[in-house]
Amino acid sequence: MTRVLIVEDDSDIRAMLARGLEAEGFSVGVAGCVDDALAAAQADAPEAVVLDITLPDGSGHDVCRSLREGGYPGPILFLSARDEVRDRAEGLALGADDYIVKPFVFDELLARLQTHLLRRKAADAPRTIVTAGKLVLDLNIRQVGFADATARLTPREAELLALLMDNANQPVTRGDIFDKLWAGQGGLSLNVVDVYVGYLRTKLSDFVRLGGPVIVTVRGRGFMLDLKGQDFRH
Repeated sequence: MTRVLIVEDDSDIRAMLARGLEAEGFSVGVAGCVDDALAAAQADAPEAVVLDITLPDGSGHDVCRSLREGGYPGPILFLSARDEVRDRAEGLALGADDYIVKPFVFDELLARLQTHLLRRKAADAPRTIVTAGKLVLDLNIRQVGFADATARLTPREAELLALLMDNANQPVTRGDIFDKLWAGQGGLSLNVVDVYVGYLRTKLSDFVRLGGPVIVTVRGRGFMLDLKGQDFRH
């Protein structure tokens, strides 16, 4: 039975989510503050977390950051009344998989949760190492290496880099990237692709200085991982 942790300080919303998810066959844990959320995540090992931002003893951002820095691999879905683009961008940059704005429809939340769980299971399938030229990405620990340099990635950064590596030296359109990584997530635009390409370029900057691959913008066509003349085989 898939276990989901709900972190929400509003007891009515917390109870509604728990009842709804349990009716769908999930095992549910609940927490109403940062400390309880981190304790529950450590004790119960949930496979997904639904996380409010405004909590009485801190922020859901703190919970998300702590979980990702601790290596938590499961989907994290923010559920918040904050609806500004910068709020969504900040949540996703911290390593969240999705951002749902209150008021929300339970069926939509359920569909997104199930989608992320299926995607995570697919990511946990046998393929764990992706290579392109001399660039090596370990999807299991979300670490990429080139020469003597390494960089750690968030789950979404790793998915994006794997997609670009699978299509190395070939441009991938913004639309294709968005459809593969963010399809079905309301409130997001194609700009999220540019944001995450920017994150990846920063993470790969040490590799570029060592003569490694670079993510280039191909005007009118999208983004491409340019291996810069390295030997390359699919």
